Amino acid sequence: MNIEHFDSFKRADVYALGLIFWEISRRCNVGGIYDEYQLPFYDAVPSDPTIEEMRRVVCVERQRPSIPNRWQSCEALHVMSKLMKECWYHNATARLTALRIKKTLANFRASEELKM
Repeated sequence: MNIEHFDSFKRADVYALGLIFWEISRRCNVGGIYDEYQLPFYDAVPSDPTIEEMRRVVCVERQRPSIPNRWQSCEALHVMSKLMKECWYHNATARLTALRIKKTLANFRASEELKM
């Protein structure tokens, strides 16, 4: 991360937003099934990981939180999982912008309102 450029921080924030979307999505009820709360990377690092442990998992091994297959059966979670993946690109310049995320969510909300 280049700390001399403000855009680097915005791109890191987009990655973090993807993690927040993942945490929220895990708690959504899909067909009577939902996951208990867990921190991202709960299955890859200890409960209180060091910066080096996180750097290894995220930057070196390029792991991302797992997305359950059942999310594909729910339109909202399908959209959210796609959004998350685009927030987590290893190449930070390829990640979505905050404006693109906002527009995607607004478009999905509008399409859901039309169905009702």
